[in-house]
Amino acid sequence: MVLFPDEFKCSRSLGKTLRSGLYATRLDHDFGAVIRGCAAPRRSGPDTWLNPDMIASYERLHRLGYGHCIETRQAGRLAGGLYGIQLGQVFFGESMFSIGRDASKVALARLVEECRTRDIKLIDCQVASAHLASLGARELSRSRFAALLQQYARRGPTGSWAAATA
Repeated sequence: MVLFPDEFKCSRSLGKTLRSGLYATRLDHDFGAVIRGCAAPRRSGPDTWLNPDMIASYERLHRLGYGHCIETRQAGRLAGGLYGIQLGQVFFGESMFSIGRDASKVALARLVEECRTRDIKLIDCQVASAHLASLGARELSRSRFAALLQQYARRGPTGSWAAATA
């Protein structure tokens, strides 16, 4: 499942949350906190694929300029976020989490905004869900996805997103 940034659908309720000022977002400020938030136990069970070795690997990719995160903060405290890997004009979304209502959706909306600014053409959402489809994501055939990767995932690391927005 992929999301083309220009096809993002902001629901009326998400738009209201975004306009409310309840949440603030930050880019690449606390990658470690975001990935650990994604690794925390969920209602569906305590297991996570994000073990300490995987976390260390993603943190290394972040230091090298490939890994990026969007933090959603409420009154200064981390309420949700997402992280992933950027290769050229593709952002590979790895995981997201939410403690506060709509906090992960706010992070996704901010990611879409950042992708438009940075000319990122494609967000790989990986696993299909009705929730992602309601936000504009769609499934592609493997061959179409591979062709888009050939076209868009050609450049190296971009460095911290935080430096560009500070």
